[in-house]
Amino acid sequence: MSRKLRLLGISGSLRENSYSTALLMALSEATTLEADYEYADIGSLPHFNQDLYVDPLMDSVQKIRDQIAVADGIVISSPEYNHGIPGVLKNALDWASRPHNNSPLRDKPVLILTSSPAFTGGVRAQYQIREALVSALARPVNTPEIVIGNIGTKIVDGQFEDVAAIDFAVAAFKRMSDEINGIS
Repeated sequence: MSRKLRLLGISGSLRENSYSTALLMALSEATTLEADYEYADIGSLPHFNQDLYVDPLMDSVQKIRDQIAVADGIVISSPEYNHGIPGVLKNALDWASRPHNNSPLRDKPVLILTSSPAFTGGVRAQYQIREALVSALARPVNTPEIVIGNIGTKIVDGQFEDVAAIDFAVAAFKRMSDEINGIS
């Protein structure tokens, strides 16, 4: 029997009515029986500077590192900005990726959801997030890749309403859950 997972949700958007956050919330609601979610505040992190990586770490940096360390897995939901990863998300991944061979991201399963108002669904950001995570020795869920195009048409009153897309994301969640629980 699978145990209830402890997951960290990270939205790559700081916007108040963020599509990425709505998507993250929709997935967490759809999987509430299988997982407890905590959410990271990546907006409070300072710009990454290796000179600031000293003991003790700043509170905001230590907090996200601790959240990652205790999580069974991570769910990242991100927009695509100018064909790439949002700076605020890359900054968070940079802080979490130190020290390289012993970071809290090492061997951590990560489910990536990307979205865009364009039909491509943030596929370029998906690749760049995946690349950063692999470099940090995390374990991104490889398939299925969740990219949601035309996101603006799928949000109604702040709620993500595309049932087929959520079902697809839940299938990817299940794959990550099985990996975490050692089910092949």
